[in-house]
Amino acid sequence: MAQVKCEVKGVFVAVSDATTVPLIVLSDGSDRVLPIFIGIWEAVSINSALNHELLPRPFTHDLFIDLCQKCAIMLRFLQIDSIEDGVYYAQLVLSTGGHEVNLDCRPSDGIALAIRGEIPIFVEESVLKEAGQKNEDLPQVVDLASFLQK
Repeated sequence: MAQVKCEVKGVFVAVSDATTVPLIVLSDGSDRVLPIFIGIWEAVSINSALNHELLPRPFTHDLFIDLCQKCAIMLRFLQIDSIEDGVYYAQLVLSTGGHEVNLDCRPSDGIALAIRGEIPIFVEESVLKEAGQKNEDLPQVVDLASFLQK
């Protein structure tokens, strides 16, 4: 299985008459993007990490990073490895004591940790083929920060 390195393009809110849903968009550097719909608190956490915001109290993702640093656990990478019935599955790959450990995680939590830990995000090519879209095919989106300021 081929893994493709992706970057976070941004955190957005898909807006329509029927609903308003946060999403993160990953890009593989081509014209293909991967939208992943997420919860509002995960969106806020990811956006905070992208903007290097220092908050007065840590988010859960900040706590996890601090725990890893204090316990000599190294974050290696995040891999989004499958999609089933519209649900994405991911593994956070860590190493400790010379052993590699995979933790099942939601992609949104994994992305929040990957940004904070400055580790790469990989997506299986099969996931990109199944769920990837051209940028212009995304639903109407608004940047999360702009949306929250309304």
